[in-house]
Amino acid sequence: MQQRPGAVFCAAITLIVAFVAWAALWPENLSGVMTAASNWSAANIGWAYLAVTSGCIVLLLYLGISRFGRVRLGEDDDRPEYSRWAWVAMILGAVMGVGLISYGAAEPMSHFMVPPHDLAEAQTPEAAVTAMQFSYFDWGPNAWALFGIFGLAIAYSTHRRHNSGLVSPMLRPILGASMDGPLGKAVDIFTVLATLFGTTTSLGLGAAQIAEGANSLFGISTDVFVQVVIIAGITVIFTLSALSGISRGIKWVSQITMIGAAIIGVYVLIMGPTSYISNLYFRSFGQFLSDFPMIALLTPSTPEDLASMQFWTYFMMAWWLSWGAFVGIFLAAISKGRTIREFVAVVMGVPTVVFSLWFTVFGGTAINFDMFKDTNIGEATLKDTNVTFFAVLGELPLPAITSALALILIVLYFVTGADSNTYVLSLLSSRGSLKPTRPILAVWGVLTGVCAIVLLLLGGLQALQQAAMLSAVPFTVIVTLLGASLVKSLRSDKRFTGTHPITRDEPDAALEQPRGR
Repeated sequence: MQQRPGAVFCAAITLIVAFVAWAALWPENLSGVMTAASNWSAANIGWAYLAVTSGCIVLLLYLGISRFGRVRLGEDDDRPEYSRWAWVAMILGAVMGVGLISYGAAEPMSHFMVPPHDLAEAQTPEAAVTAMQFSYFDWGPNAWALFGIFGLAIAYSTHRRHNSGLVSPMLRPILGASMDGPLGKAVDIFTVLATLFGTTTSLGLGAAQIAEGANSLFGISTDVFVQVVIIAGITVIFTLSALSGISRGIKWVSQITMIGAAIIGVYVLIMGPTSYISNLYFRSFGQFLSDFPMIALLTPSTPEDLASMQFWTYFMMAWWLSWGAFVGIFLAAISKGRTIREFVAVVMGVPTVVFSLWFTVFGGTAINFDMFKDTNIGEATLKDTNVTFFAVLGELPLPAITSALALILIVLYFVTGADSNTYVLSLLSSRGSLKPTRPILAVWGVLTGVCAIVLLLLGGLQALQQAAMLSAVPFTVIVTLLGASLVKSLRSDKRFTGTHPITRDEPDAALEQPRGR
């Protein structure tokens, strides 16, 4: 029964079909509604995205450092299913690969051209440091702490408490038996929708990047029709990969993409302005750490500031919130046997460092070329962020080879992200089964591709971003409840059975007991 589709599957499919029908029959109406709702959420509750993700950092550090860090995500004698290398590769490759190509050079260059909050003069050395700070922030500890809370909550609930792999069971310690009824079903249905629309943003970005890479290599057009064809073709590939399971398709493709990304990153570091990149990294990362509290809670003060944050920081934080369940469930599925302390250290630490290096190598190279070689990459970025990555490679030796490798990486990242998404959607709609059936995997693979195409036709990148932001709004509440529920569950963990809080005088009283006993 657990592997059969139930009410969550049927309700989610119905709502998604209704959305697709709305987009097909009344596209202008849907676009207007999404734009108005997205603008309202950014203006009125954008601060909540910052507050919740910052709170996740504090909570995750507490869980890692405290006595709870020794708790294993599984039985006490369980050990990890995957090697640490394979585990880290799946975390990095299957989670945000397409985004690294899409924004690795584009976001730092955008901030360099238009510094956030007017904190520096545009196109200056100070603007370069500010650009790196905000790129680190948008892709760093806030995102991964959020994923970590979701991942820990689901992993603990699934592997140690033996609940189904759904969000609703983990909320029982806080919301009680209501999670076993319609309210619990509603939470799971919304989780499916948020997961779908959060990840279709990545698929749209991936299609745009593949089209841009094909254009730089073969002169193929980058119009919407080409992107639709790309999504359709890759949908077939990632659906077949998802059908092969995590242990085969996702595991091996993730490791291949990690090696490929390392090769192209080291190549750009060596062939690019190595000294400039090194100096920029240490200065920017140090300043990022010292200014982190200010950056983490910095809200807009003018309409122009709000528009900039809505396109970058608010969108990024909302994107991570909408990705929370997807990434959390995927992390839970691959993290059985890890301790909480190991989980916190790797999930929060490794991607933050790796991504900061990636953004500095590619963003720093683009900035250096614009400052000292007059390449005009910055002006091109302001018009279209999809061109930046390949423009940087075009200024280095062997552009055809590196662009081809980057194109292959994008396709592989597209596949790993999409088949991970397909697996998670299938799990959520199969009563939490960690081994969903192939028909359900196939249905979600097709629907993921269809929704990405619909949003692309509806309004391109803007529509993709709006869908991610809107699906994230209720998750600010859900992730807060998840954090509280996780702490409450850990306090009653079997590892701590028989322990109790003591007063200041109890240790002295224990020492005064006769030693003969």
